[in-house]
Amino acid sequence: MKTNSGAKKRFTLTGTGKIKRKHAFKNHILTKKSTKRKRNLRYFGTVDKADMKNIKLLLTNK
Repeated sequence: MKTNSGAKKRFTLTGTGKIKRKHAFKNHILTKKSTKRKRNLRYFGTVDKADMKNIKLLLTNK
């Protein structure tokens, strides 16, 4: 079975087994957003514990 191609573009696994993700709302219409808000959206976040199981299924070859 194949890895989900949408998931492999959006998520990466860390060495400790957590899943990194990018923040939403940093794509367009940036003029009305404050500099502080845009700066905080730059950095990677981690996927919530509730979603980990489903995303790991998408990233691994089933």
